Amino acid sequence: MLKKLRAAGDPKNREGMARYGIATGKAFGVPVPKIRALAKEAGKDHELAQELWDSGIHEARILASMVDLPKMVTEAQMEGWVRDFDSWDVCDQCCSNLFDKTPFAYDKAMEWSERGEEFVKRAGFVLMACLAVHDKKMSDAQFLEFLPVIKKQSEDERNFVKKAVNWSLRQIGKRNESLNAAAIQAAEDIQRMESKASKWVASDALRELRSASVRAKAAKRDSRQD
Repeated sequence: MLKKLRAAGDPKNREGMARYGIATGKAFGVPVPKIRALAKEAGKDHELAQELWDSGIHEARILASMVDLPKMVTEAQMEGWVRDFDSWDVCDQCCSNLFDKTPFAYDKAMEWSERGEEFVKRAGFVLMACLAVHDKKMSDAQFLEFLPVIKKQSEDERNFVKKAVNWSLRQIGKRNESLNAAAIQAAEDIQRMESKASKWVASDALRELRSASVRAKAAKRDSRQD
């Protein structure tokens, strides 16, 4: 798999990754569609995922998140991997491909969102966003518990954190009509806070959450559930 990743690499793509703030010190420059194709070829394999992760190669770690089996992922593994995060795309891919499908996802979203490390904290909020999109069984009450955390951490000025805070707020508000109203209320509260980061998080979220298209889709989801 590592040989195939290396062969699929492109120096120009690697340069493009760097322009988007992606750490490329150990990257080959492989686009995500090609990584997904290799994941399909490899199939699901927990041991392979561990070996790919341990290689330290940027794209290998994304591939690891695609081939691992959520039911075999332990809390210790999640803690080990999250401490290795050094780039927003590895963080996001791990959360959306793997971590949000584990039984630890809700607890880790809460826990990591309070941590100080930039990419660990980002992972907490990315998990919230991914759960809002992917987990159809989570209750509104669980998502409402995320909103005070989002409000508290909205003051973090770090770019990769505040964008994830904003993302989680928007995705929760798009889940259904009642959560849309709750997210709008939370965003309005955040907008009254003093920090520039909070005001950006709120204004950007409100622009989307108040839109007619988002509110119509949220209402439609409620009607489907009924």
